[in-house]
Amino acid sequence: MLDPIDFLALQSIRKSLNDLPGSNYFASWDFTSDPCNFAGVYCDGDKVIALNLGDPRAGSPGLTGRVDPAIGKLSALAEFTIVPGRVIGYLPSSLSQLKYLRFLAVSRNFISGEIPATLGQLRGLQTLDLSFNQLTGAIPFSVGTLPALSNVILCHNRLTGSVPPFVSQTLTRLDLKHNYLSGSIPPLGLPPSLQYLSLSWNRFDGTVDRLLTRLNQLNYVDLSMNRFTGCIPGNLFTFPINNLQLQRNQFSGPVQPLDQVTIPTVDLSFNRLFGEISPMLSTVQTLYLNNNRFTGQVPGSFVDRLLSASIQILYLQHNYLTGIEINPTVEIPLTTSLCLQYNCMVLPVETPCPLKAGKQKTRPTAQCIAWRG
Repeated sequence: MLDPIDFLALQSIRKSLNDLPGSNYFASWDFTSDPCNFAGVYCDGDKVIALNLGDPRAGSPGLTGRVDPAIGKLSALAEFTIVPGRVIGYLPSSLSQLKYLRFLAVSRNFISGEIPATLGQLRGLQTLDLSFNQLTGAIPFSVGTLPALSNVILCHNRLTGSVPPFVSQTLTRLDLKHNYLSGSIPPLGLPPSLQYLSLSWNRFDGTVDRLLTRLNQLNYVDLSMNRFTGCIPGNLFTFPINNLQLQRNQFSGPVQPLDQVTIPTVDLSFNRLFGEISPMLSTVQTLYLNNNRFTGQVPGSFVDRLLSASIQILYLQHNYLTGIEINPTVEIPLTTSLCLQYNCMVLPVETPCPLKAGKQKTRPTAQCIAWRG
C-alpha cells in the first residue's frame, strides 16, 4: 500500500500534466488502483523511488503542462525524468527536498526560469540533464559543489555568466554548448576525471593551456566558437581524444605536438596560429588548419599520407604556406579532400576546395612579402 503522502503527491503531479495529442501515457494512471502499477512509477515498499514521466519510445509526442511542486513530497525518489515534450514553467525549488535523488533529467521541453540554487542540497546527485530547454540566468555555484556529479548536461539553453568550479572527482561529462556563458575557466576549475568536454557556441575567453594540460583523460573536446586565447598545449595531442574541435577562437602561437598525433579528427581552423606545420600532425585523418597564419613548406610526410589515402581531409587554405613537394601529374585519391588555395605558392595541383574558400587561387604577393618581413 503506497504511503499516503506519496499518493497525494502523484495526484498533484498528474493534475498539472497532460498527454499531448497522440500520447496515452497517463491511460494507466487510475487512482482507484495501486499507483505502483502506473506507467513510469517504480516503488520500493510503500515509497516511490523512480518517476519517469511520459512514454520513452522514440517518436512519442510527450507531455504538456507544468512540474508540480508536490514532486518534493516523494521523499524516497532517486530518479526523476520527463520525456521530450512541451512541459513549461519553472523547475520547482522543492526538488531540493529529494535527498536521495541521483538522476535528474528533464530535457527537450520548454522549461524556463533559472536553475534553482537549492539543487546544491542534492548531495548524492550524479546526473543533471536539463538540456534543450529555455533556462536563463547563471549556473548556480552550489551545483559545482555537488560531490557525486558524473554527468552535467546543460546545453542548448540561454544560460549566462561564468562557469562555477566543479569539485566532483567523478565528473566525466560536461556539456554546456549553445548558451551565452562567458568569462574564463580557471586552471583548477574542472577535475582531471573529465572525459567529455563541450563548451562550444558560447562567449568564453582567456587561456586554457594550464586547464587542458591537467585533463589527461579527455576523449572528446569541443571548445569551438568562443574567444579563447593563448597557445594550444603540446601534450593535449597525446591524450586519448577521438575528436578535437578548437576552431573559431583566437588561439595563437605555434602548434607543437610532443609525438605523432593519433587523434582521428582535429580542427584548428579560423585561429591565429603561426609557425611551420608540424609533421607530427600528418597522421591525423581529418585535419583542418585553414584560416590561420602558418608559414613554410608543407612537410613531406603529409604528401606520403595523402597519396596513400591515409588522410581523408586536409584543409590548408588561407595561410601563408610557401610550398608543397608534390608531383603535378600525380593523382590525388578520390577519397581525399585537399585544399591549398590562397597561400603564398603557385598551386602544384588543382583540387576542389569548399565554396567558402573563395575563388582566388593564390594570396597577393604584397601580403606574402609583408608577412615574411
